[in-house]
Amino acid sequence: MEFDKETQEKIKEMQMYEQNLNNLLMQKQVFQMELIEAENALSELGKANDEVYKIFGNIMIKSNNKKIQEELEKRKDLVNLRLKSIEKQENTLTQQAEELRNEVLKKIK
Repeated sequence: MEFDKETQEKIKEMQMYEQNLNNLLMQKQVFQMELIEAENALSELGKANDEVYKIFGNIMIKSNNKKIQEELEKRKDLVNLRLKSIEKQENTLTQQAEELRNEVLKKIK
């Protein structure tokens, strides 16, 4: 089936939206995993005594439980902020892709 040039361009644009959405979803999964790791670490810190260790590169460093909890809370807040940003971008791209898809479908019919 042959499409006019405008429709072909819209189809290409729609494919770019889909690719961008897939990239965002991969980023979102990475941040969700980071969030889960931070939450699990905080949970374990709650069970630990005051003497804990932190892995830094290839070495393990003795640290303070409260200090590590603060670092993890900050990390968790940052990851949540990034997740919200990604979700906004995801919603915008999804809406734009849907509008474009509807335009293409109208032209095809």
